[in-house]
Amino acid sequence: MSLLDHPEAQALLADAAVSPDVVRERADRLTSFLQRYLPRFYRVEQRATAALVIRGRLGGLERKTSEPIAVEAGLPRKPVQFFVGSGKWDDEAVMAELRDNVREELAMPDGVVVIDGSAFPKKGTESCGVARQWCGRLGKVENCQVGVFLAYAAAGGYAPLDRRLYLPQDWAGEEARREKCHVPPEVAFREKWQIALELLDRSLPGLAHGWIAGDDEFGRASEFRAALRSRKERYVLDVPSSTTVRDLGRRRPPRKRAGVGRKRDAPFRRADAWVAAQPESRWDRIEVRPGEKGPLLVDAMTVRVRAKHDRRVGPEERLVVIRPVGESRVDYALTNAGPEIPLAEVVRAQRQRHRIEEMFGAGNGEAGLDHYEVRSWVGWHHHITLSLVALWFLCLERRHVGGGNPGDDRASSAEHPGPVAPRPTTEPGGDRGGGRPRAAA
Repeated sequence: MSLLDHPEAQALLADAAVSPDVVRERADRLTSFLQRYLPRFYRVEQRATAALVIRGRLGGLERKTSEPIAVEAGLPRKPVQFFVGSGKWDDEAVMAELRDNVREELAMPDGVVVIDGSAFPKKGTESCGVARQWCGRLGKVENCQVGVFLAYAAAGGYAPLDRRLYLPQDWAGEEARREKCHVPPEVAFREKWQIALELLDRSLPGLAHGWIAGDDEFGRASEFRAALRSRKERYVLDVPSSTTVRDLGRRRPPRKRAGVGRKRDAPFRRADAWVAAQPESRWDRIEVRPGEKGPLLVDAMTVRVRAKHDRRVGPEERLVVIRPVGESRVDYALTNAGPEIPLAEVVRAQRQRHRIEEMFGAGNGEAGLDHYEVRSWVGWHHHITLSLVALWFLCLERRHVGGGNPGDDRASSAEHPGPVAPRPTTEPGGDRGGGRPRAAA
């Protein structure tokens, strides 16, 4: 008996079969989904091209850049490349529509807005913002572009919210490169945490949420935490293990002379040194959420602290320490949540930060988020916007079918839908008339 004749192989082949009805249903849902977004494109030709590109991002192409999408549809590549690279359409209006859609579908009072700086490895020096900088995907300093992203996570799932390309300081101050990549004159150098604040200021109004979460690139910036406090936002932000804190629950050391002089404060120490000095009984076992292989469990502890940064001592916060059960890794976070907020609630909010990693996995694998060849400021934001719209459709599909990660590679079925084939309805045209100068593709 051959391998394919084995009963288990036959079962897998049967599970991989996709009925015409399933394909039609998904295509119809995508068509309906796009009707909300296509009016945000100015011209009929743009709407046709936008639909073509988004369908192509959701299709089965190995490389989901403009040329393969056009070739698969039997259309010229240049109009599609121009539309993505420098077409005259407002990507901010499309993102605003996406955020409105997310508010309607997912918003919950305890929702978590997650901030992330995601890097895209790049060769050469011509792409806007490319430089040797920390690349989290590669785990080292490498040539890459970095975008600051917002995502939303709640009980109903996750969704993208916003994005902006980070422009390193040397790029921001070099007019020749700015002009070549069509960087708008109002774009100045901003630290990533400053970009995150600007994205939050335009994304949060009207969006129900309970927490802001982010990795230690944002948590270590005391200015960022202060800005969130001034905005009355509740945060839980990762910090490095080397963060220096003072345990406010520890008994103060005695004065050198009883009753004489100012009371002494507990000494500052590294967060990991503080944890090492705690008894094992201090850890609490917390169930974060159900998982495919059983509940996701962590051990956690918290303490009231003041953190010190550049010799400046901050206000009272809570240090939260989280140790996944069965792992040696320990995560550290600072939160301004008051003592009335249970530790379990803080931990669950912090763990939502990892949902953005799932989102990027789905975006890169299924929506072509990292499949781009554009070089300009406009091209980057156009490309990322179209990919995030495609990704949001996958997020909605996940909710519709009750399946798993939309970025998985399981067989296509009604429960786990596969790629949506491109289905252009009209030949896309150019949109060169009266637009801004053509950006580098």
